[in-house]
Amino acid sequence: MVFSWQGDPGCRCLLLSLLLIPVWEAGSGQVRYSVPEEAKHGTFVGRIAQDLGLELAELVPRLFRLASKGRGDLLEVNLQNGILFVNSRIDREELCGRSAECSLHLEVIVDRPLQVFHVEVEVRDINDNPPVFLEKEQKLFISESRMTHSRFPLEGAWDADVGVNSLLTYKLSDSEYFMLDVNSKNEENKQVELVLRKSLDREEAPDHNLFLTATDQGKPELTGTVQLLVTVLDVNDNAPTFEQSEYEVKIFENSENGTTVIRLNASDRDEGANGEISYSFNSLVPPVITDQFRVDTNTGEIVTRGNLDFENTNLYKIRIDAMDRGHPPMVGHCTVLVKVLDKNDNVPHVALTSLSLPVREDAPFGTVIALISVSDSDSGVNGQVTCSLTPSVPFKLVSTFKNYYSLVLDSALDRESVPSYGVVVTARDGGSPPLSATASVWVEVADVNDNAPAFAQPEHTVFVRENNAPGRHICTLSARDPDAQENARVSYSLVERRVGERALSSYVSVHAESGRVFALQPLDHEELELLQFQVSARDAGVPPLGSNVTLQVFVLDENDNAPALLPGGAGELVPRSLGAGHVVAKVRAVDADSGYNAWLSYELLQPAAAAAGGARGPFRVGLYTGEISTTRALDEADAPRQRLLVLVKDHGEPALTATATVLLSLVESGLAPRASSRAPEGAAGAPTALLDVNVYLIVAICAVSSLLVLTLLLYVALRCAAPPGEGAARARAAGKPALVCASAVGSWSCSQQRRQRVCSGEGPPKTDLMAFSPSLPPCPGSTGAMEVPQASLDSSGKVGGFSLLFIHIFII
Repeated sequence: MVFSWQGDPGCRCLLLSLLLIPVWEAGSGQVRYSVPEEAKHGTFVGRIAQDLGLELAELVPRLFRLASKGRGDLLEVNLQNGILFVNSRIDREELCGRSAECSLHLEVIVDRPLQVFHVEVEVRDINDNPPVFLEKEQKLFISESRMTHSRFPLEGAWDADVGVNSLLTYKLSDSEYFMLDVNSKNEENKQVELVLRKSLDREEAPDHNLFLTATDQGKPELTGTVQLLVTVLDVNDNAPTFEQSEYEVKIFENSENGTTVIRLNASDRDEGANGEISYSFNSLVPPVITDQFRVDTNTGEIVTRGNLDFENTNLYKIRIDAMDRGHPPMVGHCTVLVKVLDKNDNVPHVALTSLSLPVREDAPFGTVIALISVSDSDSGVNGQVTCSLTPSVPFKLVSTFKNYYSLVLDSALDRESVPSYGVVVTARDGGSPPLSATASVWVEVADVNDNAPAFAQPEHTVFVRENNAPGRHICTLSARDPDAQENARVSYSLVERRVGERALSSYVSVHAESGRVFALQPLDHEELELLQFQVSARDAGVPPLGSNVTLQVFVLDENDNAPALLPGGAGELVPRSLGAGHVVAKVRAVDADSGYNAWLSYELLQPAAAAAGGARGPFRVGLYTGEISTTRALDEADAPRQRLLVLVKDHGEPALTATATVLLSLVESGLAPRASSRAPEGAAGAPTALLDVNVYLIVAICAVSSLLVLTLLLYVALRCAAPPGEGAARARAAGKPALVCASAVGSWSCSQQRRQRVCSGEGPPKTDLMAFSPSLPPCPGSTGAMEVPQASLDSSGKVGGFSLLFIHIFII
């Protein structure tokens, strides 16, 4: 601390030794210090951070701050060293007036976590105020007939200091007529009287000028002086007198106007006009007395005229003069001490400070939400306040110091159940009847990302027709998150995976905000019958939470594939000796569609030339088998070369068709294989029995040669099936080769094969002649089966959900 002292060096050392020791106590969460008033800026008060158990490094991060009731700038804390010092001028008289005790109540608040400490700094009085008289001069009128030792009350001085600094001694200037007498009955009413020590003679000395000096007992001593103007009066030599020089009365505050305080009675030994008395307030009475009381001039009754407030002033000192009507008039004096008694007329005051809102729903028990201070201007039990909470809320009040509470969390919070609470703090005093006051605080519960977005169901199924337009909206997915704001803002995304050799994102996309799912390209039922994937919903919380939903997109078939003719021989040799009902050829076709769209039927558009007279043609085709058989026995009238045009049609809406041209050559029986009336048997399509053993050797040689040529043709056809540049891609997409077989009826196809282009070694690709063997079971190991590229497979090894069909090509 830094002090300036002008007094005795010994006293100065003693005072410095006392002031350099900060007075503090740590009990019930309170620290006490002491500082003299008028201390200079920067004067050391105490090591507040150390005394409160706080680390210097955490003062700034924890938002260490100082708050005080009233003047908040008198003291300050150095956040670098944790020292509490004087920041601005402290005037004890301005803060506490005449109160014997004067202290500053400080609230030290730190956050993270929130803590509050209570510090009281006692402001010690120094002798900085000299005694002051209300008037610069006091006039006294004294009759010359007054006896010696007569007493004349004087208005004493007033010192704003307290304690020893306000104890006054009085000294009168030298006078042969007067002396001073100070009667110290009590500190509240010290009587200063001028005593006549020698009879007055108006003719010798009509006036006397005296000086009254008041000196306090502070260090250093301070003085005040007032001039006493004594006028010597003649004639009336008896002044009125009261029964007591001092009266003490008690009255309750808030008494009605006109309530009688006391009735005074003064007497005068004189007779006539000199003995008639009138009462009045002394001229030196302050205005506050005349505002609150009035005195009846005739009866001496003092009554109230204003509202008495204990909290404002609890003691009044009234000086009454009793003046006779003599010439000159004489005056008697008395003092009335009016003590005001307290009543429970002030409701408690509730103040909510340092609100820490909103409160996170995952806040731990004991989290401080608000600081509450209560006060009551009444005294005694009337000023004792208790607090309670209503209604039933997950909070409680914890008393931290006298009339100070903390509102803390007492049970778990769930914003999704109760987003906010209305808390009412009720303060009730101990008076009779008790008075109460309330304060309300609305506690908002801050959201924590503790709920993941949830879909209404874990799986959704939608149906989409193939060949949809690119960008078509498939469906809208929606997930609900009960959290708030960013924690409830849901974004959607695909759970990426591979669909065959392609990424899922090449087929579909999902809008991140709306959850709308779109098809990015036309879907092909023949390529992909079921597209199953997951969509993820994530909120924007930290950390984000999410969930997935499975979406099954079934691609519905449309009749978008015409029947495709399988490659085969360009012509057949038919013996003229065949009778009716013999199968001579077969048209083979498949349809990449499924269901009714792949159900094929055959129709002969251009039958062979009929016999003269409108006879029907010699050949017909099976409606669902594609087998070309004779309708009658062949004769010489039939042309040697028959050109048949077969129409292949599916059952879609609208129906799609394809045509095949079959060339038949009629030969003599010895030059052609023997016809058979039943379908070929065997997966490899074994050749029919030879009609003549004599040509066996020739047919065998021809068969071996045809096998060699057909093998070469098939190789070339497979190489030409994909356009240049697509062969590698199709090879990668195909994977292992899969066989496709016809169904039991010979034309029903459930294959999801892409249409293949078959090329011969010379000229454009041919698809008009097909050899088909009905009712042949799948024989993946048969030597006559043709391998075609495998379609896109699902996880079960099926193409579009159906078993692979095998196409058997018979070598004639």
